[in-house]
Amino acid sequence: MKAQLITVFRGLGLCLALGASSLPAWAQGAGGPLRIEITEGVIEPLPFALPVFIADTPDMADAAQDITRVIAADLRGTGLFREIPAEAHISTITSFDSPVQFADWQAINAQALITGSVGRTPEGQMVVRFRLFDVFSQLPLGDGLQFVATPETWRRMAHRVADQVYSRITGESGYFDTRVAFINEEGPKNARLKRLALMDYDGANVQYLTDSSAIVLAPRFSPDGRSLLYTSYESGTPRIYQMDIASVTHRPLADLPGTMTFAPRYSPDGQRVVFSVERGGNSDIYVLDLVTGTQTRLTEAPSIETAPSFSPDGSQVVFESDRSGNQQLYIMPATGGPAQRISRGSGRYGTPVWSPRGDYIAFTKQEAGRFHIGVMRIDGSEERLLTASFLDEGPTWAPNGRVVMFTRETAGTNGAPALYSVDISGRNLQRVATPGMASDPAWSPLLQ
Repeated sequence: MKAQLITVFRGLGLCLALGASSLPAWAQGAGGPLRIEITEGVIEPLPFALPVFIADTPDMADAAQDITRVIAADLRGTGLFREIPAEAHISTITSFDSPVQFADWQAINAQALITGSVGRTPEGQMVVRFRLFDVFSQLPLGDGLQFVATPETWRRMAHRVADQVYSRITGESGYFDTRVAFINEEGPKNARLKRLALMDYDGANVQYLTDSSAIVLAPRFSPDGRSLLYTSYESGTPRIYQMDIASVTHRPLADLPGTMTFAPRYSPDGQRVVFSVERGGNSDIYVLDLVTGTQTRLTEAPSIETAPSFSPDGSQVVFESDRSGNQQLYIMPATGGPAQRISRGSGRYGTPVWSPRGDYIAFTKQEAGRFHIGVMRIDGSEERLLTASFLDEGPTWAPNGRVVMFTRETAGTNGAPALYSVDISGRNLQRVATPGMASDPAWSPLLQ
């Protein structure tokens, strides 16, 4: 999408308060801006009104309806916002430039009001404009904005509007204009066919990147969102590959004869790949310099080391190892060296992945016959289990570090995998829309 921010309307930019913990509440200070605070024990979502965007011409009416619907779904899906239904609205918005009747929106207890319009340029580009208002202070929250792009990318423009609304009210970046790579699965449990697939974060615009001729596993996005790493059995044994998403071309990486390579992840600068190498029944962690092709071994032990993930600054790597007798989480320098164990609870820990914010590490935990997705601080403190089921595994972070997506599989011979998301407080667990069975999600950065 070649959408661009081309116009800033007059408005008052307001500083939004950023809370400190994990559960949302909305607040309106005396004379202060509308904000969502993150506080323990309060989960009341903020009520907002979103009248259908104005169609500048009759032929844009359907697009205006669709864009409004996607914006509302994005905001509701966070668990932080509650939409006031259209039938409760007193005022109607008939023009993007008409004055807002704030008393009518106050009467239905709307805290935020989003208005917008959808039009078309003489060249056929779609134009989406929006404004966000704090109803009780009767002031705009930031400047009005305008996006221009091809009509086919209307969903991306809707997601970008929702990202702006989310950011202005929470003080944090949004995560709606993103994609998710995953493994699409078909067939019986003992003979699954797997394809690498890509979709919008909300399940729209599914694209299949491979056929089902070879097993594929564990896709991972590059920091710029333009390429993917994944593991494939294309050659007969597990091997990591890099795919350019735009051209859907791929190439093998880390050619180490007599080995299996798997569990790759990019470094934050996209210049290196950390991955696991299995040789003779033992696995260790290596790093590959994508510029020079140099491969460096980071661990050398008789134990199994795998599932490495870089810290956001690229200076450290978290990984799982059974060097203590069962699977636990460790952190070491990105150049290798002594590792420090950070998992301290009972049970087994695996698939660690560092939050983009650098404050948490998400993981899979197995204990007492149940699987959990959890988070902990990077020193292992404040462990919090977010889910529990027959099989939850493989967390991936939204780019703002507030939501985790993962695979959940049901029990039994007909058990099937699906994608779920949950916020880091353990609230707002919901299934992610996919065209069928799905596993191994990887969340992209915000699209450019």
